[in-house]
Amino acid sequence: MSVLAAIAVVSLLAWGWLLLARGFFWRTDQRLPSRPGSGRWPDVVVVVPARDEAGVLPLSLPSLLAQDYPGRASVVLVDDGSTDGTGELARALADECGGLPLRVVRPGEPGPGWAGKVWALRAGMAAARSGPADGETGGDEGDGGDGGGRPEYLLLTDADIAHAPDVLRSLVAAARAHRLDLVSQMARLRVAGGWERLIVPAFVYFFCQLYPFRWVNRPGARTAAAAGGCVLLSATVVERAGLPDAIRHAVIDDVALARAVRRSGGRIWLGLAEGVVSVRPYPRLADLWRMVSRSAYAQLLHHPLLLLGTVLGLLLVYVVPPVALVAGVVAGDPGAVWAGGAAWAVMVGTYLPMLRYYRVSPLLAPVLPVTALLYLGMTVDSAVQHYRGRGSAWKGRVYARPGAAPEEG
Repeated sequence: MSVLAAIAVVSLLAWGWLLLARGFFWRTDQRLPSRPGSGRWPDVVVVVPARDEAGVLPLSLPSLLAQDYPGRASVVLVDDGSTDGTGELARALADECGGLPLRVVRPGEPGPGWAGKVWALRAGMAAARSGPADGETGGDEGDGGDGGGRPEYLLLTDADIAHAPDVLRSLVAAARAHRLDLVSQMARLRVAGGWERLIVPAFVYFFCQLYPFRWVNRPGARTAAAAGGCVLLSATVVERAGLPDAIRHAVIDDVALARAVRRSGGRIWLGLAEGVVSVRPYPRLADLWRMVSRSAYAQLLHHPLLLLGTVLGLLLVYVVPPVALVAGVVAGDPGAVWAGGAAWAVMVGTYLPMLRYYRVSPLLAPVLPVTALLYLGMTVDSAVQHYRGRGSAWKGRVYARPGAAPEEG
């Protein structure tokens, strides 16, 4: 057996393991569990961290205000140092659309050791529990509100996420029916442009490969993850897990949140969404590149050996199959042709369900190795930026290497 054929066989074995022993990550059937609703509906507050989001709020905020929820619910929007009139626009939309009461709060600059988005979540969760606090700015914090109170659930969602009218009702019903402390749905990202079609389904596919939803949803499992665009939390687990203080350093806040809930003994569930949709466009490769690279190296714990293993793994699993097939044909190596072709076929087969979920052409499935190379570049770039002191970023706020102070950018 040639060296090329041997490497292709190793890649094929890796795909066999991914296909059968990685929680069937490639299936897209983890959807919100059955949700019978009856009796008293608990109070819920929706918390929306927002920093310079005036461009997307008209497409997202009205959908939250229009939630068809049988119990008491309200929305707290955290205007986190915006310079584009985000808070004022939110109030205007609430006046125009009506629906759930809205409050806008401004938390000030992050305290020492706090990541920006988690700091915004902290302010929103505190406002949800206690009502307007002395010294808050932004004006009219109590517009349409009920003066505070302690909700039984918090829905954490991003400012670029639109929700179908029944989303809040469905999340709460599922949490109560199945005794879940955290229910999260991965928003359906936009796939309108060519770059979005090429990269976005792969982004979710890779996430599912890293955190198989079946493993996440298994009671007592070690794997924990959530999707930050839509996370329903019980107030009980917020207190028990010490949130959000327990994750104040987290750049990848959703995964850190899920891990904190699981450590506290909470039950979590994560699946794909139908009625939770991102309205943020990523029309250029540069936009998608920034989306991935800002936190890719943080996902690897800023560890060079993990980065090296990731690079080698991506090459072995995604690049070797087509290269072995083509090189085997040219060199007349039947072993490389067979093993490379079989591995590529398994790759394509596991990617097709995600392409169907995103309603994009199945012809993109064989191109996954090219997309994987792009992700490899994004990951390496994330490490390069980290060692240059640029770290991770959220809405223009840049976090340098651990121990360095955040800077505005």
